[in-house]
Amino acid sequence: MGRPTIIDVAKAAGVSKSTVSLVLQNSPSVSERTREDVRRAMHDLGYVYNRAAANLRSAQIGLVGLVINDLKNPFFTEFATAVQMAISEAGYATVVANTDEDPALQARTIAAMIEHGVSGLIISPVYGEEEATFGQLARAGIPALQVLRKVSPRTDLFPFASPDYVAGGRLATEHLISTGARRIAFVGGIEGRSVTAERQSGYLQVLAEHGMAPLVIHGRATRAFGRECAERFIESLDCDAAVCFNDLVALGVISGFASLGRVIGQGFRLVGFDDIEEAAHSYPPLTSVQCGISLFGQDMAVALMAWLSKGKIPIPERRTPVQLIVRLSSSLP
Repeated sequence: MGRPTIIDVAKAAGVSKSTVSLVLQNSPSVSERTREDVRRAMHDLGYVYNRAAANLRSAQIGLVGLVINDLKNPFFTEFATAVQMAISEAGYATVVANTDEDPALQARTIAAMIEHGVSGLIISPVYGEEEATFGQLARAGIPALQVLRKVSPRTDLFPFASPDYVAGGRLATEHLISTGARRIAFVGGIEGRSVTAERQSGYLQVLAEHGMAPLVIHGRATRAFGRECAERFIESLDCDAAVCFNDLVALGVISGFASLGRVIGQGFRLVGFDDIEEAAHSYPPLTSVQCGISLFGQDMAVALMAWLSKGKIPIPERRTPVQLIVRLSSSLP
């Protein structure tokens, strides 16, 4: 039988190979209980740590995993690009994966990244089957940030950060009321998801303060759903303005109005959310809640680097400021 390897230690301790590596590096991110389990397995197996070889390996570039729920959406693409560039500047390489809102794929992707020895992870998570993803991350003891969507409640293990969606919903709704809107709809977003509830919350708060009745139309956050809603607005719904869950829905509404010979901003005002690049170039240009997503991505990369290099764990929850960018979709003369 040959000399025991780090993989043998990982199997004996019931943890991942990367967790054993973190223990050998005295990483503060590993719990004391896990540390004891690994050391016991090393002793029982007679594993000898070759520090010279480890130092040689550590001279190579480190890896960070970046897992995104929907890279087809420009909002997430801009975020991922900002993270990757900032991590590169810090001397790490980024492994990027798109999970396409598939929880099983997300769990497999995370498992593969752990096995390939990523030092840390930033994940914009999928909804559903949370334990399959976050359970293995907890067992691995790898620093991991959840961003943009809070799926795991364990923010002590997986600190969460996002733009202030509630404030964004308030800004959008207050703006529409200031322009004279009488009945404002909220359009898009899957019911029951926390990110939908947050973006909708500010809208509901402002309407309650003004004694106005809400009109909520849940649905997929896509252009296609926005186009479907445009016909309903024109033909049957008694409202004169809408706040959309995201810019994709809003751009779909604009497109739907145009196909029916109507122009947004004339009798119907519209506000999107995220301020993706296309918002400024639609016709009419789309008023949108700007989340500063590039700067947010850079901040998340810096936070993870501080966690990895200095053991500085981010605060459990953080919200970053947003602002409303007013364009002609809500104020066409």
